[in-house]
Amino acid sequence: MKNLFRYLFVTVKGICMGAADVIPGVSGGTIAFMTGIYEELVGSINSINATAVKLLFTGKFRQFWKHINGNFLLSLIAGILISILSLAKLMQYLLDYQPIQTWAFFFGLIVASSIFILKGIKSWKFNDFVMLVFGIVLGVVVCTLSPTETPDGLWFILLCGAIAICAMILPGISGSFILLVLGKYKYMMDTLANIIDGKGDLMDFLTVIVFVTGAAAGIIAFSKFLHWLLKHYHRQTLLVMAGFIIGSLVKVWPWSDKKTLVMSQFPELMELNRADMLTSDLVMRNFGFIDMHVGGAVLFALVGFFLVVGIEVASSLISKNRSKTV
Repeated sequence: MKNLFRYLFVTVKGICMGAADVIPGVSGGTIAFMTGIYEELVGSINSINATAVKLLFTGKFRQFWKHINGNFLLSLIAGILISILSLAKLMQYLLDYQPIQTWAFFFGLIVASSIFILKGIKSWKFNDFVMLVFGIVLGVVVCTLSPTETPDGLWFILLCGAIAICAMILPGISGSFILLVLGKYKYMMDTLANIIDGKGDLMDFLTVIVFVTGAAAGIIAFSKFLHWLLKHYHRQTLLVMAGFIIGSLVKVWPWSDKKTLVMSQFPELMELNRADMLTSDLVMRNFGFIDMHVGGAVLFALVGFFLVVGIEVASSLISKNRSKTV
């Protein structure tokens, strides 16, 4: 019974991680750290190695399950999936009908996340600024030179899953943010929403399966490399990642996608599918006015910003309390 309650609590923590992973700018790894399961999560992932594979294929399933801390991983993944599936439809609605406020919220989240990453860097040197600027330039280049519509092919979905999942084990880096950069955040939210609504076709299910496969392969293949990178080049890695996040803010500017902005305020265009009317100038001539929701954007950006501040402050307090009890 004691173990049952323990794993139920792990599931609840997984739900919190899943909610964070759905929102760009909030890291599931940060939530794992706050809730005291980060080290166990990393250890469990790293235990999926050659020994685990040998146990599995020699039929020693009980030893295999114990070796990878299976009950913990199963409970955590169940919670993450519950949360993601519950929030996918809400995110689809917000991105379709409230895009300015939603992207502004994401913008605030990401600004705050980058600030807290940089806050951890002490005694700045010239090389540090070089690494930061390199990350910023890299982020801007990736986001501005990449096509507006990235491929929907299963090979690219597999790659997205492999890359995005790595963010789960890095506090401060969001997997959803990685999907934003890769141009597949809304696509995956729409796919999940279709399945939840019972409207999903074979391609929707195949897309999710391929994404999950990529995620599983990615977290196993890259977890050790990422930890090696952070162990040996921790400062440089954080600076490049922070710079990349700052540069990638061009991707989430609330007014960057004129088509979505217009269609959110004139849903009749969705039904008409009038491609010739999907520009702000033409719509203003035909309908008279487009509301930029500047006040709402500022408000939601501030909400996103202070949400991350609250999470980071709570994480810091929890960390200090733990150090006192040790």
